[in-house]
Amino acid sequence: MKKHITLAIAIFAWIFTSNGLIAQTAENPWAIGFGANIVSIDDANDGSGTGVPALSLTRYLGGGFSIGAQYSSNSVDKSAEEYYTIDGIIKYNIVEEGNVIPYLFAGYGLSRFGDGTTKEGMFPSEESARTTLGGAGINVKLNDKWAANLSTSMRNASEKGSANQLQHVIGLTYLFGSGDSDGDGVSDKKDICPDVPGLKEFDGCPDTDGDGIPDNKDSCPEEAGTAEMNGCPDSDGDGIADGDDACPNAAGSSEMNGCPDSDGDKVADKDDKCPDVAGEMANNGCPWPDTDGDGVLDKDDLCPDVAGVAENGGCAAEPTKLIDFIANSESKIYFGSSSVYIGKSGKELVMKLKELLDEYSDVNIIIQGHASEDGSASYNMKLSIKRAEKVKALLEAEGVESSRITTEGFGETKPASDRKSSRRVEFNRGK
Repeated sequence: MKKHITLAIAIFAWIFTSNGLIAQTAENPWAIGFGANIVSIDDANDGSGTGVPALSLTRYLGGGFSIGAQYSSNSVDKSAEEYYTIDGIIKYNIVEEGNVIPYLFAGYGLSRFGDGTTKEGMFPSEESARTTLGGAGINVKLNDKWAANLSTSMRNASEKGSANQLQHVIGLTYLFGSGDSDGDGVSDKKDICPDVPGLKEFDGCPDTDGDGIPDNKDSCPEEAGTAEMNGCPDSDGDGIADGDDACPNAAGSSEMNGCPDSDGDKVADKDDKCPDVAGEMANNGCPWPDTDGDGVLDKDDLCPDVAGVAENGGCAAEPTKLIDFIANSESKIYFGSSSVYIGKSGKELVMKLKELLDEYSDVNIIIQGHASEDGSASYNMKLSIKRAEKVKALLEAEGVESSRITTEGFGETKPASDRKSSRRVEFNRGK
């Protein structure tokens, strides 16, 4: 009997290895069954018997299906003293969950009806018949590893010297082995990533980029990175992952989305046309110019090319003192008849005018000469021009630029109330 059992186990192993059934798949545990079998031969004269062992080894494939092999040994109490079977089977679980699992099975194999005479081999050809079988069974769960088993099958062996058989098996089933769907050496029960080949040190998960962070915890599984960056790279070392860094190759700040701001003007260097000089965002990071240097920026300066004052929009301040001087009726220089001589009071007015022109350096002045109606008109025109030129010369002598002074002569065309008042020089604002 021991020799028969050893041979049966060897046959099981050969069947599984030759058909590739040892490959493990997800949630498909191995199951080994052992127990006793009761066999009844179709011909009543052949009798029945009870024997051991009844062995089976199956592998769950999925979808309720399992595949495997079974072996049984018995002694029939009449004509056939020795009875052996070995089959390949396919089993289908009608339900897959619960404490009671009914199933159907079918198979094909060999049945031996021995006559007690020793012949070579366990299944000699003259005493063995090819056999088809079909049946039903039930597994009753005892715990996570063990189940009680009961099955019945009808075996059809119609060759010469054989007979159909009805076989019942009762025994125990032991479940063992964990699935390894991805074949990475980590059982599915322990594999956090059961469908992807991985590494044991990462509980079965892969580390595609080799950065020591498993893909299931790596925000950038195909780019080597650091744990601080959740597996993502930080090429410039600024603490901002490359994927979130607008300037991944230049260290910057989070405020600038990872870009540097060399001049600290809140405009990133990549957008700053003046990266080394603090400027304004509205001017592309450059400072606003002040062409005339009057402290009023060109963008706000109504007179960007002429120095002025902020109160006047960047333009020169109105020369109010000069305007008042010109408007004052006493701001006139009077002359004697046919004279161009400037007296003391006239010189004082010239000095006052010089001070005002110094204060309003961007203002020009017009000197207008007049004459009384004494003499001819042409003479009086020339005299009025000479009087204006005389005052201009005095201003130039005091340092006023000639380009700022214009002279005009009106002769006797604009007389005053009397002849003395008509011999005069007046001032007006130039252009």
